Amino acid sequence: MLRKTRITLASIFFIGITLLFLDFTGTLHAWLGWMAKIQFLPAVLALNLAVVAILLILTLLFGRVYCSVICPLGVMQDIISWIHGKTKKKNRFRFSYSPARNWLRYGMLAIFILVLILGVHSLVALIAPYSAYGRIASNLFAPLYGWGNNLLAWISERAGSYAFYSTEVWLKSISTFVVAAATFAVIFALAWKNGRTWCNTICPVGTILGFFSRFSLFAPVIDTEKCRNCGLCGRQCKASCIDMKEHKIDYSRCVACMDCIDTCKDGAIHYACRYGKAGMKEKTGAAPDQGRRAFMIGTGIVLTSAATASAQKKVDGGLAPIIDKKVPQRSTPLVPAGAVSLKNFTDHCTGCQLCVSVCPNQVLRPSASLMNLMQPQMSYERGYCRPECTRCSEVCPAGAILEITKEEKSSIQIGHAVVDLSLCLVNTDEVKCGNCARHCPAGAIRMVHRNPDDKNSPMIPTVDEERCIGCGACENLCPARPISAIKVEGHEVHRTI
Repeated sequence: MLRKTRITLASIFFIGITLLFLDFTGTLHAWLGWMAKIQFLPAVLALNLAVVAILLILTLLFGRVYCSVICPLGVMQDIISWIHGKTKKKNRFRFSYSPARNWLRYGMLAIFILVLILGVHSLVALIAPYSAYGRIASNLFAPLYGWGNNLLAWISERAGSYAFYSTEVWLKSISTFVVAAATFAVIFALAWKNGRTWCNTICPVGTILGFFSRFSLFAPVIDTEKCRNCGLCGRQCKASCIDMKEHKIDYSRCVACMDCIDTCKDGAIHYACRYGKAGMKEKTGAAPDQGRRAFMIGTGIVLTSAATASAQKKVDGGLAPIIDKKVPQRSTPLVPAGAVSLKNFTDHCTGCQLCVSVCPNQVLRPSASLMNLMQPQMSYERGYCRPECTRCSEVCPAGAILEITKEEKSSIQIGHAVVDLSLCLVNTDEVKCGNCARHCPAGAIRMVHRNPDDKNSPMIPTVDEERCIGCGACENLCPARPISAIKVEGHEVHRTI
């Protein structure tokens, strides 16, 4: 029963979080967005102390249920390991006890904390579990989901139905795709062969929660009087933490999967209180339902405490993509409104790609810069940042993009437009244009005579930097090729105008 309960809850979380990265309509975030915000590292970076406290208390009470239920990367490893176990009968009991490699676990944790302090965010994002799964989902799973959707749209259109509509599938960053594919390959190989090796040797969140789970109140307990030393529990333990020779369990590595309890046919392992009289009763086989109730109550804490999500309105999609434009060189990168500043954004962003996945205007894409590799940046080749769209600020779980209203966004200046008259069609082709001025939502661009003394001279654009909010409509809609004649330079610190 415990194992079935854990699998059910883990399936709900895994499917829900995966859909957050696959859903290009943005409708699911109003219902499931809280699942991303209760992930451990994003909650720490967002200074969401309530969520962090709940997760730590949950671990002190019931062990690493976060790793077996809430963390999508952990659940993905379980799925891979389960598939391998189903390939052959002999694979079902393929694990064995191995001593903890504490030097590697705490060494990786020390490196993680050090690079976090030093601001080497590309390394932080590389091994953070939620971020690693986000990149895998958005770079490997999302294209398959998009192509499947487009196939259904093609079929339904020919059947006279418009229940589905096509979406563009494109590679947002080669470097991030390579990192996601390599991460998936490594995790797949480790999970296929050894189950939760990644969680108990590399993952910093697993090491932190493992330290607290050593003192958990409830955990699997071995009843030595009933145990007949068959060893099945140890060979079923994907965390390799059950030492049957000593009848001990390494609770710092146990992920509370309950597989050992389900495997033992003699009732020698129970999920029970480890301390006091309650633990003694459980050890002798009395009150076996106490652990079940404790586990269900514990997993319910997260579900009931974090199930709050704000309403989210749908934003219309961007314009048709312009595929022949090149990305202009910017002296300062552009980050979304709500990021407050470039430093705040880089300090908090885990590179999970959730904001990239939900951006309806295809403005966000992962950076290829080494210091902030995989962190999103803005570019306007395929669309512009519409003033009425606040979707990225609504879904960010780490505090890198603070939630803002549509009214607030219209007054936040993330950058300003700069005109290069040498590229403007008015000068290069001697034609009338004014596209940038016509489509500027802030009214920051106006057309003036190239020669102020000649009222018949061509009209060229000029930018009022005090009114420009850096939305990129002018850059996106400029007909100049291959580089727009007007581009947006980012601001290191955003300001309200």
